[in-house]
Amino acid sequence: MTTIALGLLIPLLGTVLGSAFVFFMKDEMPERVQKTLLGFASGVMVAASVWSLLIPAMEMEEDKGVWSVFPAAVGFLLGMGFLLMLDELTPHLHIGTDTPEGPRSRLSRTAMLALAVTIHNLPEGMAVGVVFVGAEQGAAHLSLASAVAVSIGIAIQNIPEGAIISMPMRAEGNSRWRSFLIGSLSGAVEPIGGLAVILLASLLTPVLPYMLAFAAGAMFYVVVEELIPEASSGKHSNLSTIGFAIGFVLMMVLDVVMG
Repeated sequence: MTTIALGLLIPLLGTVLGSAFVFFMKDEMPERVQKTLLGFASGVMVAASVWSLLIPAMEMEEDKGVWSVFPAAVGFLLGMGFLLMLDELTPHLHIGTDTPEGPRSRLSRTAMLALAVTIHNLPEGMAVGVVFVGAEQGAAHLSLASAVAVSIGIAIQNIPEGAIISMPMRAEGNSRWRSFLIGSLSGAVEPIGGLAVILLASLLTPVLPYMLAFAAGAMFYVVVEELIPEASSGKHSNLSTIGFAIGFVLMMVLDVVMG
C-alpha cells in the first residue's frame, strides 16, 4: 500500500518541482525551451501509452487470437472520446492563445488556464492508477516495477509541464507564490484520478484491458490535440522533435528496464 501511495504522489511531486521554476526564471519562458519541453512531454506520454498500456492490454487477451486487439481498440477510442467530451464541455484556455474553448463562461483567464491543465493531467493520473491496479491484481505482463516506471516517467514529464504552467500564470499578473500554487495544484487531479481508479479496482478487473487502453487513448488525445500543435507552431519546431525523441526513448527504456 505504501508503494501505491508513493506511486500516486510521485507525478504530483514532478508538477510541484516544475512549478517552482517560477521562482528562478524570468517572467516568460524562452520559446526554445518551451518547444523542447512540450516535445519531451509528448514523447514520454506516447511511449507510456504504447509500452505500459496498449501492449499489456493486448497481451492480457493474447489467448483470444485475432480478437486480442479488440479490447485495446475499443478502450482506446473510448478514452479519446472521453477527453473530447471533457474538452467540449469544460470552459478552458490553452497556453499561448487568447480564444477560450468550450461553453461560454465568466471565469478568469487564470481559472480557464488551470482548467485546461486539469483536463490534461486527468488521464495521466488514471494511467498510473490503472497500471497499479493491474500489478496488484497479478495481471500478466504488468508488475509493480513497471507501474513505478510509469509513475516516474509521468513525474519526469510533469517537471517541464509544471514550469510551462506556472510561467504563463506569472505572465498573467499573478504573484510568484500564487503562480507556483496554481501550477502545483493543477497536478493534484493526477493522484485523485489514480486513487479513484484504485478504489474501483474490484469492479475493474474484468475490464482491465479496456481500462488500460482507455487511459492510453485519453493521453493520446492530449498529445494530438494540445501538445504537438503547441510544440509545432511557429519557430523552433525542430527542437520539439528532438525533445519528443528524447522523451520517447527515456520512457521506453524506463519501462523495459524496470518492467
